[in-house]
Amino acid sequence: MNRRFEGLAGRAVMAAFTLAVIVPFAGIVLAALNPPGTIVDGLHWPEHPTLDSFGRAWSDAGFGQLLRNSAVVALGVVPIALVCASLAGYAFATMEFRGRTMLFGFLLLGLALPYEAAVVPLYYDLRAFGLTDTPLALILALVGLFMPFGAFWMREQFLALPKEMTEAAAVDGAGSWTVLWKVLLPCAKPALITLGLLYFLWAWNQFLLALILIQDPRGRTAPAGLGFFVGAHNIDVPLLSAATLIVIAPVVAVYLFFQRHFIAGMLSGAVKG
Repeated sequence: MNRRFEGLAGRAVMAAFTLAVIVPFAGIVLAALNPPGTIVDGLHWPEHPTLDSFGRAWSDAGFGQLLRNSAVVALGVVPIALVCASLAGYAFATMEFRGRTMLFGFLLLGLALPYEAAVVPLYYDLRAFGLTDTPLALILALVGLFMPFGAFWMREQFLALPKEMTEAAAVDGAGSWTVLWKVLLPCAKPALITLGLLYFLWAWNQFLLALILIQDPRGRTAPAGLGFFVGAHNIDVPLLSAATLIVIAPVVAVYLFFQRHFIAGMLSGAVKG
């Protein structure tokens, strides 16, 4: 009886969480199907569904350029951050050096400290090097922001692998680089894909850093452009809903494409950790 009750309770909780996600998203989609300027009242199918709001939002906000800017930033962050996280995780997991524990603990402070506190000094430092209003400024800032979690993630993945693998490779004469690229990284591929997907989602959705480091309207990313668009059309619900769907569409597409790898990486980390 208890097991049956637990099973029903679990299904009820999952159903509640599912509805909490689906209902707001459905409301945004239905609102976006209304003509621009329509007063949206409640959750219902529009009387005259149309895609005019998407076309108007695309042209008014210039989402073509905004999406290209976001793609440049996200695709620049992911490979650099993955390489840095893999190297740091490998060093902390397999190498013995003085101050390793202290240095790793210092790195993990980045997970606890709010990055908002460093935004203003970061802006002035990057401006001194002439990097503000460029994609490189945002890429470097995001790589540094993501490093604590990435190093921790890859370190745990490497520690979960059998030590016999690296020992056997060392006996065969493999160096540190060979062990990393030919032995450890292939085994940690699901975790690496998961980390890359998280990096892409975080880089694409970043708002505050993009707003401060890139003030040139031509260099704004999609979330920052959406923020200005909301300020200019704060009462046009169909137009705002269409703009929101345009911004999140690439994120949803990337997640759906890598969904199987993402889940495999998460489950692998849960089982091994």
